[in-house]
Amino acid sequence: MLGSAMAAPLLSACGGGGQGGNPKELTFWNFYGPNPQADGQSKWFTDLVAQWNANNDVKVKLHYVPVSEYLAGRALQTAFSAGQGPDIFLLSPGDFLRYYNGGVLTDLTPHLKSDQIADFADGVLDTRKVDGKIYGLPMEREPLAVFYSVDAFEQAKLSEGDLPATWDQLLDVAGKLTSKDRFGLLFETIPGYYQNFTWYPFMWMAGGSAVPENGGPGFDSPAVHSALKLWQDGINAKVCPRKPQGDGGTDTPANLGAGFAAMQQTGIWGVSQLAQNNKDFRYGVFPLPVPEGGTYTTSVGGWAFVANAKGANPEAAATFIAWALGANDAEGVERGRRWNTVVKANLPARASVQEAARSAGAFDDPALKVFLEKVVPDSRGEPRYTPEVYKAVSDAIQATQLGGMDPAKAAADAAAKIDTFLKGYKGAAML
Repeated sequence: MLGSAMAAPLLSACGGGGQGGNPKELTFWNFYGPNPQADGQSKWFTDLVAQWNANNDVKVKLHYVPVSEYLAGRALQTAFSAGQGPDIFLLSPGDFLRYYNGGVLTDLTPHLKSDQIADFADGVLDTRKVDGKIYGLPMEREPLAVFYSVDAFEQAKLSEGDLPATWDQLLDVAGKLTSKDRFGLLFETIPGYYQNFTWYPFMWMAGGSAVPENGGPGFDSPAVHSALKLWQDGINAKVCPRKPQGDGGTDTPANLGAGFAAMQQTGIWGVSQLAQNNKDFRYGVFPLPVPEGGTYTTSVGGWAFVANAKGANPEAAATFIAWALGANDAEGVERGRRWNTVVKANLPARASVQEAARSAGAFDDPALKVFLEKVVPDSRGEPRYTPEVYKAVSDAIQATQLGGMDPAKAAADAAAKIDTFLKGYKGAAML
């Protein structure tokens, strides 16, 4: 899932463990383990660190931060602003530039062999690179699609042949699935990086962009207007809820699995969520519908390990990351396979891991097979924008989706803020 949900200025004090940290014990902030539930994902992290610590003089110490605190951005940003950022932490492309432009990301390239770099799938490292140097290693690929309830479709006398392929069909089918106890479709309504991440594919499929690309108009364009209007129309037609259940749009069991919505736009992690929490729930997956005259794509997110350049021992932190996520020996490949297709449902970021997962039958699962064969081809990596661009886009989504503002007005307001910011921007390229 995605990065911090709140925008903030670039880091004001970019220190870290080097200001009082221990170069022989590296802190690793994450939201997986060791967690109170002691689940499979937590065990993967604790096993990873235990194996490293048994064979290295410089130790790694896990620091668990509850996902709500990590995603809200307060814990991590506060630590860095106080000069006490962790030595190793998890970072999504959506918040990459906050930390890169803040000067706190270590170049991992010297710690990786050419064959290790080549093992990563095409494009998966792009949003973690600046000037050809790699500043984060992804542990997964998490594409977005639409999950649907088979029972809800059957109750509405719909079949697989009725799965929507266009935006108009999406809202039409959502209307047929809506009842007094159930919404037909769920889009995220909680403002944050995740909401932006889930909205970007609609902008792209219509031909729009958040910042000017190839001489294009930037955010104030008919394509952006139409993408904003689609999400607004879902609310206005009362086929989409104003507020999701549980933890929001990332929470498949609390929304689709509980019958709150018949269709839910979310990511591949929903496969493992439903397997763990709704074992008998019948569901399917289909790619995001496309607007009239548009071209299919979707967003692919995924967390990466990064090392704090201002930390107590950046070299050791980078060495750990290269071993944990880049090792291409049998042990390293198996470690990646287990993370992506045993304790969690993802598409692997590396070709060798994906092949191992395929050989083990992971993609025999019907939902994962759809993600691999139909969803992820022609996809785009989660874009990296600065907090200022993210916030302008987020405000436009919120103003139209829930505030009822005219999409053209909201896009124009956001574009004015973005264009003003870009005139003085001197950081790394936005992708």
